[in-house]
Amino acid sequence: MKNNSCTPVPLFGTYRWFVSVSDDLDDSTVVAVQKYLAGFDSRLCALDGYEAVRDFLESYASNEATFNSYRTHAERLLLWSLLVRERPLLDLRRSDAEEFLNFCMSPPSGWIGKIVRNRYLSKNDSIAPNPDWRPFATSREANFYKLTAGSIAQIFSVCSSLYEYAIDEGVCTVVNPFRAIKQKSKFKNRSVQELTTRSLTPLQWEYVLEAAESMANSEPERHERSLYIAATMFSMYLRVSDLCGRDNWQPSMGDFRQDHEGNWWFHVIGKGNKAGKIAVREEYVELYLKRYRLHLGLSPLPSHNESTPLLMAFNGKAGLSTRMVRFIMREVFDFAIDRMVSEGRHEEEIQNLGVATTHWLRHTAATFDAPFRDPKDLQADLRHSSLATTQNIYYSSHDNQRAYSIQKLSMKDRG
Repeated sequence: MKNNSCTPVPLFGTYRWFVSVSDDLDDSTVVAVQKYLAGFDSRLCALDGYEAVRDFLESYASNEATFNSYRTHAERLLLWSLLVRERPLLDLRRSDAEEFLNFCMSPPSGWIGKIVRNRYLSKNDSIAPNPDWRPFATSREANFYKLTAGSIAQIFSVCSSLYEYAIDEGVCTVVNPFRAIKQKSKFKNRSVQELTTRSLTPLQWEYVLEAAESMANSEPERHERSLYIAATMFSMYLRVSDLCGRDNWQPSMGDFRQDHEGNWWFHVIGKGNKAGKIAVREEYVELYLKRYRLHLGLSPLPSHNESTPLLMAFNGKAGLSTRMVRFIMREVFDFAIDRMVSEGRHEEEIQNLGVATTHWLRHTAATFDAPFRDPKDLQADLRHSSLATTQNIYYSSHDNQRAYSIQKLSMKDRG
């Protein structure tokens, strides 16, 4: 380390701060955090770890309670990796994950506060980390720190989800260190094993798509774009950055290109300037791409080198922010929930849809398609650098599939 003490400081502000100015480089909190991270040895890649956590949290910024929970555990892991383990967050291995869970069960006194403190304080017309803030707090009832089995499960789940997100986004190349923990580990119990799938059920997706279609039919000027976004992200396994673009690439309708055999492909520039192309399903072109283009007054199909932005604001400005796309999809998710409730669907059928994020559309589509696609084809369209990543996420056996498959195998007449 260069000049940071082992005293942890908050890396993210309040929920309200995060959803309003967390990506504003002129914000005083961001400036303070950047200065703090710059104090670490460059080999720890502190800024890379911070950006990975920030992007992960942004996926859950539509729900304050979920955001606060995920921020707590992901922030602790990042601070621990820098201050205690002294290893880059995105390079942690299974043994590191086990050590972090041990750490959470019995953190040092310097990491524990008696009460929950404000994260940042105003001082001399500027913002500074609260010196009394601590990542952990004592129990109100017992007045001492105690980690319950449920809390351990939550830490495990959130941290595992962080790595799954980073791996899927292409910013992490290691095996998920939390999923790599052995099955008989003392950290894993039933609640730990039931990790959030980040995928909708077929019933939930049906309601989401029908909600988007209903919104588009009733308010086309406002929600044709919403339907187009939902259908586009799902049909091509897109990340939100694939839809909104990056500093070096802004997607346009011209990125849809038809080959000499009549197949449509969507060409993207991914993270690290990696070019890729995604197979476009005919159903999407016929039902959703044409519909949205006709709504905009364009020809049904994109032309070669067409410059029309893939997304536009209502005022005609090219592109939308990732935050706006997430807001739009949150509206669709909430409308779907309202319809499920009004139609008397069981609570278990609605469960998880309330915390679903835009990124779930990618996982949902890949989960649905995996049984019907060659793993290498799915890998290519997901743009995973490793086939193992695709296989581990989307081709693992599920209990209901296992139960069904064994019923078909007779104990006799196997010749």
